[in-house]
Amino acid sequence: MEAAAAEQTAHITIEPSILYFGTPVVLLSTENEDGTANLAPMSSAWALGRTVVLGLGAEGQTARNLEQRPELVINVPGPEQWRAVERLAPLTGRDPVPAAKAGFFRFERDKFAAAGLRPAPSETVGPPRVAECPLQLEARAARVRPGTSGGFVIVEADVLRVHADPCIVVPGTQHVDPAEWSPLIYNFRHYFGLGPELGHTFRTETPRPN
Repeated sequence: MEAAAAEQTAHITIEPSILYFGTPVVLLSTENEDGTANLAPMSSAWALGRTVVLGLGAEGQTARNLEQRPELVINVPGPEQWRAVERLAPLTGRDPVPAAKAGFFRFERDKFAAAGLRPAPSETVGPPRVAECPLQLEARAARVRPGTSGGFVIVEADVLRVHADPCIVVPGTQHVDPAEWSPLIYNFRHYFGLGPELGHTFRTETPRPN
């Protein structure tokens, strides 16, 4: 019995090249210096209250834009949009392409068109929303600071307005229905959706049918 328990809890030490252990994908729309829109996929985002914390590559166009123009939209795609996300993945809004991205990325001015996505006007910020994304968060970067390694920046963005597809909202409420909404998950560089619901926390406020 003890041997079986020890075998079940045994772990091995590994050195993975990345630590994307199941995080949601978002598409960030920001404004370029010439007033055009930049659109970039990223998978280092988490929310606390009305603040969303973002981790961005320091050499990317998005980081540069937010340091100078703090308005943005955090567009949250569903699993069905993964191909559009992947079409954006090898593109950069930086021209010339930064040395760290050379050979892997290519410059693209109109990323919406390249991804097959449609821009939609925002209500409180300048950058457009992504029409196809079920959740769209208009926001403003309150703080942009270097990460500890120097290769990335950390952005604290205050959410100003939330747009949701009616299909994922509990009718008559302000709640997203977790039974209807599934974010696109980036799991060790592979795309997934959510599986069936297992349960809920005691703090949930979302009305559910009996």
